[in-house]
Amino acid sequence: MTSKQTLVVAITVAALTIAFLPGLAVAMEHVVGDDMGWALDFNYTAWAETKQFVVGDTLVFEYGTAGHDVVEVGGPDFLACNQPDNAVVWTSGLDRVALDKAGPRWFFCGMDQHCERGMKLKITVLETAPPAPQPKPPLVAPPPSSPAGKLEARFGEAVAVVTAVAVALLVL
Repeated sequence: MTSKQTLVVAITVAALTIAFLPGLAVAMEHVVGDDMGWALDFNYTAWAETKQFVVGDTLVFEYGTAGHDVVEVGGPDFLACNQPDNAVVWTSGLDRVALDKAGPRWFFCGMDQHCERGMKLKITVLETAPPAPQPKPPLVAPPPSSPAGKLEARFGEAVAVVTAVAVALLVL
């Protein structure tokens, strides 16, 4: 009886792993500005549009410590390039910012007039990555005699057999 239960558990774990595997994602580390780093004369809006930020990811700001810093503020302060007294400020030159919650985040350089000159970054952090787009099914199903039709039929049969075996083992 124990071996049957172990088999049922193994089949269940395998099925769940396969079912949820596409949703699993590895946390990403995003170097802000890529090779340019955190610097003047770079379009951070365009850079951010090419990225997808998800809870668990990390932003890395790389810059020379003498000329820049990283200030995190709210939306209105971001638009006005205003650094309030309670703003979070990083100054190490290799700042790592954990993206630990979903929603918008706003950053700028608080040195001189760097924010006004475009050294600012707004991102939106997603809770999870959206699912990968699925290929559109053909408008007409392939005939059963074609290789694709045979493969589709065999896959459906295999799913039915695995499901039936799992149910039978659960009942036993």
